[in-house]
This record gives sequence, C-alpha cells and structure tokens, in this order.
Amino acid sequence: MNMLASNIVKQVESVPDLIRNHFDELDTLVRRVLDFNEFLSVKRIVITGCGDSYMAGLAAELAFEQIARVPTEPLSAMTAGRYAAPNFDQMFPRNPLVIGISASGTVARTREALLLSRAAGALTLAITGNPTSPLASIAEKILPCIVPDFAPAPGVRSYRMSLLALYLLAIRIAEIRTILSQDQANELRRQLKACSDAIEQTIGATSKPARALAAEVAGNRDFVFVGDGPNYATALFSAAKLIEAAGRHAIGQDTEEWAHLQYFVNVDRVTPTFLISPGGRGHARAAELLEPMKRIGRTVVAVVPQGDSLIGGKADWVLPVVGEVPEIFSPLVYAIAGELFSAYFSEIVGEPPFRGFAAEYADGGNTIKTSAVVDTI
Repeated sequence: MNMLASNIVKQVESVPDLIRNHFDELDTLVRRVLDFNEFLSVKRIVITGCGDSYMAGLAAELAFEQIARVPTEPLSAMTAGRYAAPNFDQMFPRNPLVIGISASGTVARTREALLLSRAAGALTLAITGNPTSPLASIAEKILPCIVPDFAPAPGVRSYRMSLLALYLLAIRIAEIRTILSQDQANELRRQLKACSDAIEQTIGATSKPARALAAEVAGNRDFVFVGDGPNYATALFSAAKLIEAAGRHAIGQDTEEWAHLQYFVNVDRVTPTFLISPGGRGHARAAELLEPMKRIGRTVVAVVPQGDSLIGGKADWVLPVVGEVPEIFSPLVYAIAGELFSAYFSEIVGEPPFRGFAAEYADGGNTIKTSAVVDTI
C-alpha cells in the first residue's frame, strides 16, 4: 500500500481512541465557549466552511434542530459570505450565530464568511485546530478543536473532531435552555461518546469486504454515493474521500434526487452506487430504490446496520455498520465504509492520494488559502 493510502487506514483505525481521549476536554471547551446569555440568545444558526468542514455542518444540521430546536442552515463558505451575510435579518441583535469551521484556520472563503457575517452583526464562532490562525483572529469566539499530529492523509480525524464539537454544542444549547434536563443532556453525551465503540466494531466488520470490493471495481471510473438526512453529508464526504484518495470521479447525491437524476445515466450502467442508510427515517425510501438501481444495471453497495435485510439482504455488496447509533450522530460512524474503501481503492489502482502533491498538483491547491478575501459587499 502506498504511504498516504496506508495513512488513511491508520487514521480511520485511530478514530475510536481519538474520541475517547479528547471527548471530555472538548466538552469542557464547548460549555465555556459562549456565556449563559449568549447561549440563550441564539435564534438561528448558520454553519459554514469548505470541503469536509462544510459537510460537517450538513451532518450536524439535524442535531441542532432536533436537540436544540434552533433553525439551522449549513452553507458553503462562498454562499454564506457573499450571498447570505448581506441579507441577515436584523430583528434580533447578534444573530444568527455563524459557526465557521476550518481545521487549519487559513481557508480564504471561510475567513471571508466570518468577516462578512461579523460586519453584518452576527455573533461569530470559529471551530478550528489552530487557535492562533487568521480565522480565529476574525471570530468573536473561538472553540479550539485541536487534532493531535498523526500520519498525514485526507481529513479523517479532523472531520470527527468537527462533528463532535458541533454535536456537543447542540446538546449544550438545549441544556442551557432547559429543553433537556442535565440528566438527559448527559445521556446524549454518553451516546455520542459511545459512537467510538461502534466505530471500532465497524472497522473490524467492514475492512475485509471494503478491500474485496475495491479489488472488484478497480476498473470503474465513476462512483455514486447516496444518502439522506444527516447522511447526505456522509454521501458527499465519502465521494470526497474517493476523489482525494484515488482521483476517480465520484459524486454524493440525496436519496430522492438520485431517482430524479442519476437513474437516467446510461453511459456506465454498472456504476458502483453506495446506498448509505442507518435504518432511520429515509430507510424505506432507500430500499425502494434498490429495484430500479439493479434493473438499470448498477452495482449496489449497502452501507447499513449489520443484519439489515430490507436493503442489505438485496444489495450486491454490504459494508456493515455494527452497533446501535442514534441517527442524529450516525455520520460519525457511517463514514467509515467510504474511508476504508477509498484507501484500499487507492492502493489497488496505484494512485496516490492528492496525486502525491507532485507535478501539476505540487502546490496542494494553495489558492484555497491564498485567494483574495473580500471584506465588503
């Protein structure tokens, strides 16, 4: 296995202990990041970022709305800054709460989104692994989300830390507002931390079939990942990992939208199509799509709870998820299959992640950090 692909696997395998070892510290930071009145005053939340950070916001939207009962809008950083911020409602002071996520704290569009949001009167919070970064200097509030150094690879650990921070923030808002009692909030924290056990068991159950699947479809050029609710984010994230790891064309799609769009694609009928469903609200609809997917020739890969028969019993391949995982927290666990598949696919086809940062890719896409930041609209 090439070094960077091997690093992806190592990062995935490290996630359970990452959560266990840093959960309590991160929870303490979340409890202190806003004062009591600031927690109470939040009327609306905008979560913004680029790439994995944007996907973390999508994954956490349901948690903020279901747990904290705060209307929440995940937006790409370009949209949040240049299009949404100029139109923020001024009815409530220091609203919305705009959460900007960037592990490095240097991404230009996310810095821009917080800068323009703050200028529009919003309360701004940076979730970043670099508390001395440019993003941190722009935000009013900083939630240090430091990811310990590890073997370099496409973001796996940083994504989990961002998700943990967002989920814990949703729980804290609900607790401060007495939507949840202290006992109820602590039970949700316990369930969230216990996702580390489900991740560990899922790695053990999924690694071997993920490698076998990668070998089987090594000749394919196109891949589709399908999910809904919080796992639409998992579909996008899984597609992103395959792009980064192996340079293949991959897209993430909403479950219902697949039926409106990808159903009609006939240039590559055997396109591996991953159905990501934790057995929640969208599970029955995802199951309905099995018949048309197979009728038009797709290779269907189910990322479903272990033992699921509705989808798993009829798919061509199953990458099982082990353990009871609340749907609101399921992106933490359901991303494992796509990460492992991407690492093994990279190894088998001999394509280094991020194209090895060589030749035309040598700059590492640095324009995402050096692009000019707009400070007025």
